[in-house]
Amino acid sequence: MKVKVSISIKESTLKEVKKTLKNSVYRNKSHFIEFATEKLLKEGKNDRN
Repeated sequence: MKVKVSISIKESTLKEVKKTLKNSVYRNKSHFIEFATEKLLKEGKNDRN
């Protein structure tokens, strides 16, 4: 189940996300942020092992 959340990020970061979305496999901003978050969490788990 997906849950809606609200975040605050720098305007410049949002602009970069939007640029990335134009020519990418990500469906939308939510998909991009979810993918990036999961990747960061996995990397963190690998760092602890």
